[in-house]
Amino acid sequence: MKKITAIGLVVIAMLQSSCGDDFLNQTDPTKVNVDLFYKNEAQAKQALNGVYGQVQTITTLGYLFGEFQTDNTTIDLNPSDRGGAGGWEAFEFSTVNSGNGEINAVWNIYYATLYNANLTLEKLADAEIADAPKKEIEGQLKFLRAYLYFNLVQYFGDVVIVTNTFAVPEPTFDLVRSPQTEVWAQVEKDLKEAVALLPAKYAAAGDKGRATKGAALSLLGKTYLTTKKYADAITTLKEVTTLGYTLNANYADNFDPAPAKKNGPESIFEIQYQGDNDLGEQSTFQYVFAPRVSKGAVTGFAAGGNGGRNVPTNDIIAAYETGDLRKDLSLKTSFTLDGKVYPVPYVSKYNYPHTIVGRTNTNWPVLRYSDVLLMLAESINEQTGPTAEAADYLNQVRKRAGLAPTKATGKADFRTAVLKERRVELAFENHRWFDLKRTKTPAEWAAFMNAHGAAERAKPTVDRGNVPFNSTDYVFTENEYLLPIPAPQILINAKLTQNPGY
Repeated sequence: MKKITAIGLVVIAMLQSSCGDDFLNQTDPTKVNVDLFYKNEAQAKQALNGVYGQVQTITTLGYLFGEFQTDNTTIDLNPSDRGGAGGWEAFEFSTVNSGNGEINAVWNIYYATLYNANLTLEKLADAEIADAPKKEIEGQLKFLRAYLYFNLVQYFGDVVIVTNTFAVPEPTFDLVRSPQTEVWAQVEKDLKEAVALLPAKYAAAGDKGRATKGAALSLLGKTYLTTKKYADAITTLKEVTTLGYTLNANYADNFDPAPAKKNGPESIFEIQYQGDNDLGEQSTFQYVFAPRVSKGAVTGFAAGGNGGRNVPTNDIIAAYETGDLRKDLSLKTSFTLDGKVYPVPYVSKYNYPHTIVGRTNTNWPVLRYSDVLLMLAESINEQTGPTAEAADYLNQVRKRAGLAPTKATGKADFRTAVLKERRVELAFENHRWFDLKRTKTPAEWAAFMNAHGAAERAKPTVDRGNVPFNSTDYVFTENEYLLPIPAPQILINAKLTQNPGY
């Protein structure tokens, strides 16, 4: 999908550039067009594509939250450059504070995207568009809005709910954070409406990758699972099983960007990227996750900068059972450069050949059918205890991985088995933090992560080059179950209260 220039920015996000009135004096490059745009289907789809484009940007930061803050990944530390210590490294070492730049950036881009989704929904109502495509566009926008709030509420807890735009900035200074229950209710409302509006499939080949009824049902089922409405989760997720999705016979096909495999039969919703051109739609995960000094040994292009981020930990490397076919695709434990072997692990499931340095074709999976099967297994177990049906859903995923059926019997054992299976099946797809939060209390989560931190301090996954740990590294407290509200946002609007402990 062609990414267009953002049509507008949410007022909340605009305010972060200044605590004064500077933002009021900036020229709005879209002001002339905003009342002339959104008049027909082509323009509405352009605006919709702009929202999808912003979600691309959001996804580039997702690993900081979904993986770095867990026992799944760590850092290939650069001893000579500690510039990231107060920024992205803080997510790994549990030293995030309200002044963290990535926290403010993610808040801003989420609310900027919400603004554009809300604006397009408002303009769509009066656009001269046939009923069927209008419903499809509305359904996609509501799915995307729900997806944004699904993440925000788990990142920050109580957040500002905005479902409309503002003609003037003054009302935004009175916005307050809504309780999590209200945020989840908004997510549920949007997804139910999206289910009713969206098709199971799109007729046009160019629409592949757009949100569908299956995507809305899957996220709604995950919403019910997260909020412990297990009966609703089971009913909703079973609807997904009737829509024609299947597991790929080959696990690797889920990530292969070849045209014949991208958005395949297991794909329910993934963020679309396109590389090998100058359109600006490429992904770069292969470079961000490549070992820092690997040059072209991992990416194929020595000229590309490598991030050394999202490094698989010793713990997850050991979590794969003997014979698990997913392990070698998902990660590597070393790389070879100029004949020398470097024992630095790296995520490899997004690594595929490409023709232009830094411009890869790989999509980012958000919802896969295996996720739905494992959510069904978990929901049934939480509702009634392990059953043959729950075991079948779990074992379908294990069979594809070349593993024997589960031997878990009791409810607690089966819960552990499903969570472990989710960890390796969905490894490095940004699910782990939400899974841990869903299955543990804040106290349990803090204790779990402190144990992981102690193991990393005792035996780091990657050599740190004599850089010592700080006394605050890997010290997790219950309040870190939620992220801090960005300090600049509270300076702008004092009614935005801070999360406890920050």
